[in-house]
Amino acid sequence: MNAIANRVRKNLFNWKRSGLLLLALACMVNAAGRAQSAPAKPASAAAGNPAAASNPAAAGNEEEAPAVSLSLTATAGQRTDAAWKILTDAAGDAKHTQTRIQSLAALSLLRSPRSAKMIADAMLEPDLDIRTAAALAAGQTKDRNLAANLRNLLDDKEPQVAFTAAMTLWKMGDKSGEDILMAVVDAERSAGPTMMHGTEHKIDKDLHNPAMLARMGVMQGASMFLGPFGYGITAFEFIHQSGGDLTRVAAIEQISQEKTEPIHKELLAALADKDPALRAAAAKALADYHDQTTSMAIYALFADTKYPVRLTAAAAYLRTTGVPGPLPAKAIGAKAGR
Repeated sequence: MNAIANRVRKNLFNWKRSGLLLLALACMVNAAGRAQSAPAKPASAAAGNPAAASNPAAAGNEEEAPAVSLSLTATAGQRTDAAWKILTDAAGDAKHTQTRIQSLAALSLLRSPRSAKMIADAMLEPDLDIRTAAALAAGQTKDRNLAANLRNLLDDKEPQVAFTAAMTLWKMGDKSGEDILMAVVDAERSAGPTMMHGTEHKIDKDLHNPAMLARMGVMQGASMFLGPFGYGITAFEFIHQSGGDLTRVAAIEQISQEKTEPIHKELLAALADKDPALRAAAAKALADYHDQTTSMAIYALFADTKYPVRLTAAAAYLRTTGVPGPLPAKAIGAKAGR
């Protein structure tokens, strides 16, 4: 346990040193972008909606999930159906973009034909941030069956989406978007597209815009540890508003790498924590425990009032009952080498 504790402390230090600086940059870039691009709103509208006035990104998004009653006598099949319904309903929520992004973050914990189709469908959505989140989610699943859908995004009209698709494909060992990445590297030199590996894509001028590049870099980096709350800048804002403690979340992610009974019990206890970020992180961390006690403890979070917790619990429950998740890193490397 001492070795685990030392590793946690070391990783927490590195995480806080790099991650918090990254998120601070995210907030500055996001605030500057909103100040430049957001149209002026009538004073009366801001007065009628204090939340929107203080945080425009929160407007139109709701943190509270509708109340539900869980059946203590539900069969395993009924619980599975309930998990998929939670994910499907959120993925199709036309009124709340952040809820849909959070659903994609939850779906990224799965690797099945059903979840892959939901992610692929999201890549066709008109909303920029949903398409970006879908590309990031595809990368988290490590599902090569989504590579063709990602390649279609390389010519997306929004540079953020094209860049995210190129980055995701590169991490999968697919260099189809190399010309886009090269254009970003050559930002101060050539603005024209180059031919790489037989591909040529439209290179948007925004790929040379410092503010746009900063935003895309922040989104790529922040996606590594914001997890159940979505991706990038808006996820950080959401966690901040809910009072979440990212340091405790980081600790959960570190100790969960050790599958010991004391840690298992600690994760189960964290499912009842008052911090929604910790509840969601604990549910995610328990996804690879395939016992009835864990499954039922996660099932109880289907009634959680916070969408990120409820959505993560739905995906984690499916994992505990047999739905596969992303391949381990070693397995991916072995598969790529064949």
